[in-house]
Amino acid sequence: MFGSIVVGTDGSETASEAVRQAIDLAKETGARLEVVSAFAPVPVSRLKSEAKQAPSDVQWMINEREDVEATLAAVVAQAAAIGVECSPHSRQGDPADAILDVAEETSADLIVVGNKGMTGAKRFLLGSVPNKVSHHAPCSVLIIRTT
Repeated sequence: MFGSIVVGTDGSETASEAVRQAIDLAKETGARLEVVSAFAPVPVSRLKSEAKQAPSDVQWMINEREDVEATLAAVVAQAAAIGVECSPHSRQGDPADAILDVAEETSADLIVVGNKGMTGAKRFLLGSVPNKVSHHAPCSVLIIRTT
């Protein structure tokens, strides 16, 4: 049914529910899971400041992707624990664009996103990740009710 499933996460509780269901679906269908997390650019001055405050043996770990990498690693471990093949993708920029790019690059059959941000008047705003993904996806989209 599905060979490749893309799911986006920012590490929030609502995104974690979408990830959980994407992992379950990948397990049931034998699909490969592509997990995506986007990050905003961090000023170099802030990174240098944080590095100076950290112990010298961990300063090398401070980078603009550190939070995203930790979030992705947790999902990869969660998927691996139940036998689902999972690849992480960290991207700088807009979360919806990151999800759409990975879906195109991996020839995904399905994108899974949570419904957060789709209630009331907000559902009409262009910036909504679920809305943007659902309108521009190169494949089917499953919107998980997370709220």
